[in-house]
Amino acid sequence: MYSEIQRERPDLESIMAHPDYIDGNPDLIKPKKLLNPVRASKSHQELHRELLMNHKRGLGVESKPELQRVLEHRRRNQLIRQRKEEEEAKKLKSPFEQELLKRQQRLDQLEREQEKQEENAPEFVKVKEKLRRTSTLSEAEKVALLRPK
Repeated sequence: MYSEIQRERPDLESIMAHPDYIDGNPDLIKPKKLLNPVRASKSHQELHRELLMNHKRGLGVESKPELQRVLEHRRRNQLIRQRKEEEEAKKLKSPFEQELLKRQQRLDQLEREQEKQEENAPEFVKVKEKLRRTSTLSEAEKVALLRPK
C-alpha cells in the first residue's frame, strides 16, 4: 500500500527530507519518538480507558456533573411528591368544604379590595364613613338605650 502511494505521488520524495542514517546499518541507534507528558500521565490513561468503556457500552459523554444530575433528580421527585399530596388533599375534601373554601377566598378578596379602595380614598370620605358607623345603631341598641333601668 505504501508503495502505491509513492507511485501516485512521486513529487513528495523531492519535498520530504531524507534521514541522515541508512536503514540497513545495525550499528546506528535510531531515534525514538518523544513521549507526550499528557498521554503518559495516569489520570489521562484512566480517563481514556473510561471513555472507551463508555463508548463500547453505548453511553454518551455526559454534559452535566453527577452532583448536578442528582440534585435535579431530587428536585424533580420532590415536586412530583408535592403535586401528588396536593391532589390527594383536594380529593379528600368534601364538596361542601370546597364550596366553603371558595366562599371564604371570595370574601377575603372582597375585603382586600375594600381596604385598597379605602386607602386610596380622600380623608374626608374616610371620616364620613367613620361617622356613619358610629351614628347608626341597630334597633336592639336603640331600644336598650330608650328603656329606663
